[in-house]
Amino acid sequence: MRRLMAPNDDGERGAVAVLVALLLVVLLGFAALAVDAGLLYSERAQVQNGSDAAALAVAQRCAANTSDPNCSTTSPLAADIANKNAIDGLNNVKSINLDLTNRKVTVTGGAQQSGGAPNAVSLFFARVMGVNTSDVVTTSTVQWGSPIAGRTAFPVAYSICQVQGYIGGALQLLQDHGSGANPSCNYGPSGATVAGGFGWLVQDPGVCGGTINLATSEAGSKTGNSAPANCGATLQNWADTITAGRDVIVLLPVFDSVTGSGAGAVYHLISFAAFKVAGWKFSGTDNTLPDSFRNTNAYVSNNLACTGNCRGIIGSFVKYVSLADGYSLGPVDAFGATIVRLTN
Repeated sequence: MRRLMAPNDDGERGAVAVLVALLLVVLLGFAALAVDAGLLYSERAQVQNGSDAAALAVAQRCAANTSDPNCSTTSPLAADIANKNAIDGLNNVKSINLDLTNRKVTVTGGAQQSGGAPNAVSLFFARVMGVNTSDVVTTSTVQWGSPIAGRTAFPVAYSICQVQGYIGGALQLLQDHGSGANPSCNYGPSGATVAGGFGWLVQDPGVCGGTINLATSEAGSKTGNSAPANCGATLQNWADTITAGRDVIVLLPVFDSVTGSGAGAVYHLISFAAFKVAGWKFSGTDNTLPDSFRNTNAYVSNNLACTGNCRGIIGSFVKYVSLADGYSLGPVDAFGATIVRLTN
């Protein structure tokens, strides 16, 4: 029996080696999937971050000034920022498509290997499978424009004559109430043309600010010079931020005409303006929160101090490019506030 079975045993020798070889191919395939797929995922994330950041940077420059050298299809800033978003410092900006008419920029980026082909990532385990490189290309589109609809941080509107000529200017006092408030301004809010109108706008439920759409006129919300009671937390946050040495820049609605009176006043809104807050004096909020902040001669000159019957906000209108979400965008206007946002 042993002599009859011996030839069969010899014939099965090497079968395990073949099986192991086949399994190694499978294992190498899984290794390629695990390691190389992870490499590609990491590289694609870096390239995407680079093209996103580059597109945002170019759009910010265009939003501020379309004549800026970095608002161009050869922007050196784009390449620099793309590279800084790569672990190895190498990303490839393939192209920059700039559409000034529609206020849009698209940056196409790719992986870049030292001494290798642009846009290609060298694969390690996959070489055994006959795959040497894989292309990694991403696109990012950013749009910019002036806000035409969105939420204002504080529910008050200011007249165009308080804003025009002051963009990028010095500190000023925007009075909501007080003797001789805004004497050079032909529109309210301190009752100049609308009795009892103080510029207060309708708030969204449960928050300080309200949703504004420039396509429609905005109704007033109340009379009197007291700020809404639920804006105390907003003022506290402003105070903490300024005390910490950081800027508070908010978008405030601007109106060019007003009808009605008191809480029935209707403000014709035309723009959002960026206002850098320096101080204020309001009343009517929680007594534990800062109704007044840096509003005296100790912080501003005598003609800007808001004391006694004065109620208002101190600061300056500035040119400002924001990354704020939640706004609908339109053509860039003359009031200095623009927003850039990633759309793709």
